[in-house]
Amino acid sequence: MSPTRPVPVSIPRPPYAPDAPALVNAVPPDELAERMRAAGRAAREVLLDVAQAVRPGVTTDELDRVCHEACIARGGYPSPLHYKGYPKSLCTSVNEIICHGIPDDRELVDGDIVDCDVTIYLHGVHGDHNETFLVGDVDERGRDLVMVTNAAMWKGIEAVRPGGRVHDIGRAIQEHAEAHDFGVVRAFVGHGIGTEFHTAPSIPHYYDPYADTVLEPGMLFTIEPMITEGSWELGRIWSDGWTAPTRDGSRCAQFEHTVLVTGTGVEVLTLLPDEPRRPESAASHQLAHR
Repeated sequence: MSPTRPVPVSIPRPPYAPDAPALVNAVPPDELAERMRAAGRAAREVLLDVAQAVRPGVTTDELDRVCHEACIARGGYPSPLHYKGYPKSLCTSVNEIICHGIPDDRELVDGDIVDCDVTIYLHGVHGDHNETFLVGDVDERGRDLVMVTNAAMWKGIEAVRPGGRVHDIGRAIQEHAEAHDFGVVRAFVGHGIGTEFHTAPSIPHYYDPYADTVLEPGMLFTIEPMITEGSWELGRIWSDGWTAPTRDGSRCAQFEHTVLVTGTGVEVLTLLPDEPRRPESAASHQLAHR
């Protein structure tokens, strides 16, 4: 693993960064949604920059460099860096890794799938977004896994409505994934987000009757299902304290958007202004133009 990349002193830091100011300016409540839109758009832009670099032979450390520099170019801080000791600016989870893979000098090879999880701290808030990409020629089952995971995420997003319940999201995701003979990870869930990187509410991606929090306008959270081709169970966390594999070594894909509950439904914040409500994933684009 390469040394931790520096962040210019001019870039505002989240409170957990080791060189953050003692006091962080509060975000006025009436500015929160608009700041989240800006951070969400920036996260999308950064992820698209990373997507352009995904290919056989590239290292996950190089993807981290692209992400790090893209965040800084937009005046933002890469949120994962130093969060609870995490040493990098991007999470890169390859094949059987569910989430939190740490970039290193491993080269991606033809047939891999890699999830790239971007979060940027901008204007005092966090925008969180990820997609799983195909590396070269991926087998049919792997392509199906990626496509179904993306569709399951959108099923979850489309289940969001004011007056609904958090478990509506998980039910929609689980039904779609299991209808295609894939599993849904239980060990990791979506989360509230805003001025804090992770906060309430928790958003399970499977049906949990106890996840009965009522969805109300103004709520901000991520929907980020992790879908497996085999067992949905978590294996033993690697000795780095972060990397989380599937128990049986089967592949896992993940997609994520940050959303805002509105008075009539849901707004997806991690899209560009000119993108359709439900755009093709980068992986879908890869398949369509193969």
